Amino acid sequence: MQPPLRTEIPKHQDYGEDPLAVRESEKYQEEYVESFVDKWDELIDWDGRSAAEGQFFIQQLRERGAKKVLDVATGTGYHSVQLLKAGFEVTSADGSPVMLAKAFENARRQGHILRTIHADWRWLNRSVHDLYDAVICLGNSFTHLHDDNDRRKALAEFYATLKHDGVLILDQRNYDALLDHQVQPTHNFYYCGDNVRAEPEHVDDSLARFKYSFNDGSEFHLNMFPLRKRYMQGLMREVGFQRVDTYGDFQETYREAEPDFFIHVAEKEYREVS
Repeated sequence: MQPPLRTEIPKHQDYGEDPLAVRESEKYQEEYVESFVDKWDELIDWDGRSAAEGQFFIQQLRERGAKKVLDVATGTGYHSVQLLKAGFEVTSADGSPVMLAKAFENARRQGHILRTIHADWRWLNRSVHDLYDAVICLGNSFTHLHDDNDRRKALAEFYATLKHDGVLILDQRNYDALLDHQVQPTHNFYYCGDNVRAEPEHVDDSLARFKYSFNDGSEFHLNMFPLRKRYMQGLMREVGFQRVDTYGDFQETYREAEPDFFIHVAEKEYREVS
């Protein structure tokens, strides 16, 4: 049975008496309280993010002839707006109604009207009734799914909403480096805001708890699942994607411990090996 998408969001984050025990996929709906969402763009810094990633995602999509894109983790709308500006047809989905409202507001300020859908990835095709050239799932969003079955179900839903030659672009933090105590994240590419600190407060094999500290003294947390790169690549292939290329901070070649983020580009098209 599909759990209901929550429309009533609490005013404050609440992880109970033992925050490290909270490892549920549905929790994200309560984590993104309005006060946190209002500060999210301070964390991203749209101008800084644009300078860091350049035309990477636009080029990846154009190289594959994609025109119609489903942004399944819209957040506050950064990538949806960038793609609209670049001439793509975009549908913006998110499981958080607070994020969707903020994204719509941000886009309108820049002269765009977002086509938005409130949807849970695990039942995406109950809410999304179309086929797309590309699905993007960015901002480390996929790590909100704590259960292996949830991740497989969500990927299958992404796969199903793609055309036969479609592509999925999904990113994740370099959790391998955190789990193996190789390096701390530098936030040079993804979280570019100068007035916020985003740091891991706890990391084990099934939980990465991050603390976000802002200059005004406010603090927020997110509990996420620490995806290992090889596990994620294997999961995509098991769902049916034929080819998976992985980039480190937008670079094709990289040292495993260095990137803050991995970006997986998974192609659905079946190609016979000659």
